[in-house]
Amino acid sequence: MIKQSELAAVVQSQQEQQQEKGVGLERDLLHQLPTDLPNHALIISGIRRCGKSTLLSQWMKKIDFEGFFLNFDTPKLYNFELTDFELLDEMIVQSRKKSLFFDEIQVIDGWELYVRQKLDQGYKVAITGSNASLLSKELGTKLTGRHIDKELFPFSFSEFLRYHEAIPDAESLLRYMTIGGFPEYIKTENPDILAVLIDDILYRDIAVRYNIRDVKSLKRLLLFLAANNGNLVTATKLTQTLGIKSPATILDYFSYFEQSYLLQLMPKFSYSYRVQLVNPRKIYFVDTGLINVVDVSFSHDFGRKLENVIFWELRRQNKEIYYYNENGYECDFVVCNNKIPEQLIQVCYELNKDNSTREERGLLDAMNFFKLDKGTIITLNQQDTILHHEKKIEVIPAYRYLSQQYNEAMTH
Repeated sequence: MIKQSELAAVVQSQQEQQQEKGVGLERDLLHQLPTDLPNHALIISGIRRCGKSTLLSQWMKKIDFEGFFLNFDTPKLYNFELTDFELLDEMIVQSRKKSLFFDEIQVIDGWELYVRQKLDQGYKVAITGSNASLLSKELGTKLTGRHIDKELFPFSFSEFLRYHEAIPDAESLLRYMTIGGFPEYIKTENPDILAVLIDDILYRDIAVRYNIRDVKSLKRLLLFLAANNGNLVTATKLTQTLGIKSPATILDYFSYFEQSYLLQLMPKFSYSYRVQLVNPRKIYFVDTGLINVVDVSFSHDFGRKLENVIFWELRRQNKEIYYYNENGYECDFVVCNNKIPEQLIQVCYELNKDNSTREERGLLDAMNFFKLDKGTIITLNQQDTILHHEKKIEVIPAYRYLSQQYNEAMTH
């Protein structure tokens, strides 16, 4: 419970900060946001510090909404309770504003009931949050059919290029893979920013929220996953490796990491969901700059970095993504549409005499398995065409594949 004077002071301070805040780099996602919200709440979710508040500000300016803004993720509101929404209501009525913008509102128990109430009263509501599970679970039960969901990630390669006013080439891609896409880190390149971010997620978003006492094991697992980014993992094997009590505990930790957008686990392709569940999954961290801070050895492994960047580009496009592993051959990405494979992608830093046979065979086996005539190998800086009877493999530079949005933006 808080006092009305305390809430008023927070609201005034944040409103002033919001007005003074610069627009920042226009995010690609901005053009996918609705221009109006008739009876629906807009939900923007994503990892901490990826630019959700800035995107919200850009959207407010774009649609010319003068709204009531409140960020709940501040120590001054840690004692905010469900009953305190009555105080907030009074301030909203006094403001005479009909558009409401709430940052990290999911930290308040019962928030979804309040949002439903405001929608019923005719307010336009936009929310940002950094926990996918909390948002989706509550929205599914209390706001069914009355919300529009969007996900924001750290800067894409095209956004990185526009920020630095750089051209798409191998050099700029290598820089992007080193620095990553967190806006504040891109500005300063101070590693403390990412180190604090990781601690905030581990302790505030996961350990405290899910009442985890063994934080050392939680962090040990995160460090192990960072060191094995792009590799296959299973909960059972990790119990032996890390000394964590049970596979169920590790699966819970996996879930918490994914819900906070730290990483994602990609399943093996199978037409059977049960087969997907029992097979190992591949780990991909949300940002290569973040892994560089967590795992020093990763900083020079550009092959794994490139694969990670391609995964998240596909993820930004809301693709269904799996890995292929049959007949002793592997293909990095099976891209599907409604469970139907449409594109096969192999990723390697450089095709050479030592790896070309392996990379091509993995892709060709997947092409035969899915009866597809075309496949793609993405490398740092190579371009070629490889024909195997009636099968065609296009070798393309990663910076061209990743900069499609950049090229589109430059032509408008």
